[in-house]
Amino acid sequence: MSVKSKSSDKEKFSAAILAGGQAKRFGGDKAYYRYKGKPLLAWVLESLAGAGERFIVANKPYPEFKVPIYADIIPGGDSLSGLHTALVHARYDWLALSACDLPCLSRDYWDYLFKKRGNAAVVMVGDDEDKLEPLAAFYHKSVLPLVKAQLSSSELSMGRIARKAAAKIIDRQEVIRRFGGSLFTNINQPSDINPERSRDHLKKEHC
Repeated sequence: MSVKSKSSDKEKFSAAILAGGQAKRFGGDKAYYRYKGKPLLAWVLESLAGAGERFIVANKPYPEFKVPIYADIIPGGDSLSGLHTALVHARYDWLALSACDLPCLSRDYWDYLFKKRGNAAVVMVGDDEDKLEPLAAFYHKSVLPLVKAQLSSSELSMGRIARKAAAKIIDRQEVIRRFGGSLFTNINQPSDINPERSRDHLKKEHC
C-alpha cells in the first residue's frame, strides 16, 4: 500500500495517545504515575508538541491534560481499537500513534520518523527479528479499512497491519544510535520508575 505524501516538511500530522488502561502491576492508571516530576502521559504529550493536533484515546476523562478525549468507537480490540478511533477522528492524513507509557520519546524522534515516510502508508521502527514498535509509529488514514476489517474479524495484531500495509520499517539500531538506547523504554511497573526498588532495573538505561 502506498500513498502520495506532500514534499513539504511543513505538512501537518495528528497525534493520538492511547491511555486509560488499569495496569494491574500499578494498581491503577499508569498514565498518572510520575516520572522525573511529571505524569507519564505528560511526557508523551510533550514529545508530540510538533503535531498539528493532539488528543487522547481513552474510555475515561483526563481533564487536566487539556486536550480532546475520544472513547473507542469499536471497543474490545485493545490497541487496534485505539488506532481505529484515532484514525477516524484525526484531522490530518497522517497520524502519530503512541502509548502513554513511553516517556523517553522526543519531538526530534517524531520529526525524524515523519520525514522517513516516503510513500508508505505506515512507518515504524523494527529490526531483523521483526520486533516492531507499533505504538510509536505513523499511520496514514488510508489504512483505516484494513484496521476496521481486522477488528471485525478479531485479528488484533498491530504487526499484521504493518505487514498488510507494507509498512516502511526503519532500522532499530539506526534509530538507537541517533536517539539513545533508552528511547523505547516503556514503564510497565513502579520499579521501572523507581529502579532502586529492583536490582534488575538498576541495569536499565533511563532517559
